[in-house]
Amino acid sequence: MLQKSLSRISWKSLIQPWQELDWLLLLLPVGLTLFGGITIRSTQLHLGATIWWQHWVTGLVGVLITLVIARWRYENLIQWRWIIYGITNLSLLLVIFIGTTANGAQSWVAIGNFHVQPSEFAKVGVIITLAAVLHEHGARSLGMVLKSLAITAVPWILIMLQPDLGTSLVFGAITLGMLYWANMNPGWLVLLISPIVAAILFGVFLPGWLAWVGLVAVIGWRTLPWAVSGSFMAAVVNLVAGGLGSFIWQHVLKEYQRDRLTLFLDPDKDPLGGGYHLIQSRIAIGAGQLFGRGLNQGTQTQLNFIPEQHTDFIFSAIGEEFGFVGCIIVLLVFWLICLRLVIIAQNAKDNFGSLLAIGVLSMIVFQVLINIGMTIGLAPITGIPLPWLSYGRSALLTNFIALGIVESVSNYRHRLKF
Repeated sequence: MLQKSLSRISWKSLIQPWQELDWLLLLLPVGLTLFGGITIRSTQLHLGATIWWQHWVTGLVGVLITLVIARWRYENLIQWRWIIYGITNLSLLLVIFIGTTANGAQSWVAIGNFHVQPSEFAKVGVIITLAAVLHEHGARSLGMVLKSLAITAVPWILIMLQPDLGTSLVFGAITLGMLYWANMNPGWLVLLISPIVAAILFGVFLPGWLAWVGLVAVIGWRTLPWAVSGSFMAAVVNLVAGGLGSFIWQHVLKEYQRDRLTLFLDPDKDPLGGGYHLIQSRIAIGAGQLFGRGLNQGTQTQLNFIPEQHTDFIFSAIGEEFGFVGCIIVLLVFWLICLRLVIIAQNAKDNFGSLLAIGVLSMIVFQVLINIGMTIGLAPITGIPLPWLSYGRSALLTNFIALGIVESVSNYRHRLKF
């Protein structure tokens, strides 16, 4: 009896640091990582590569990091916010001077045989900094909104200089998601994205652009503190954005960059060039039909028709070899992960923890939507990995670090600080 009691006590003391952990939120990404390694192996069979083992080993390290972070009080990050922010920007600046280039972007720093991508870890740095800045006063004032945008602008510019369009878009999604959760006026959110919409409409549908400028002017009049001048400024910014967008499109972007942004609408315009990835990806996903061709049996996957299939286009391999059912299961797992993140954000004991969870949620949702969207022709090809499934050690570790921070929010939501 005494031995059993001691056994129970020791077991309880062992798991006590993680007693409030959201185990489902941890197990779902672990399952995706295991499945990702299996799929990566299938895409690399024709090469005899073993990088799928590296995916699993990196995932194991990531799980250990998650558990370590989860038992560390997340509130301590508030006092470290500017140090974390400084390290984030210094690492991105380091890439410009000593970074290595791959696929047209200078985004990696070589440390021995390991290539680190600082822009991936910078996502977590920005989430922590924004959450620390917004947790007290929210985003109810224009001053706080502008401060948040300035915080994001520095790493965003450094990433654009690499250039890495895909990762820079993730920073925009993180910022907008966190500002919304921090009670930013919804009209201000529309004003923030309005120049991008104006630039697109100017080149696509001129009457629509004029209508949009009028709508933005009304939103500025109704939501900004200075109604008349705010309305005028909103209209002017969108008028200028239309012309500037056209100038950038015609004279700044190179032809291959323009193709990359528009070929998803009609990839058959360049079937052997810019549209090749998308055409082959859609063929692979369509060939999977309901239940798929079976593991290691996909012709598009095994015959290497799709470049970079183990990274950005991993979903096309899932579609071909596991079919519609496999794709739906993957989407369901991501939905459950996002649901758990929302629940943790709602139940967090303070605004800081809630904002951390929403920042991670924004990062995951945007990456999943864009990555899957580009494999089926609903979004431009931007080089955004699919969380926990795509091969990429920096991205995988970043996702587990972010997961560890959210697990800490869950783990300490009922605990008082002594």
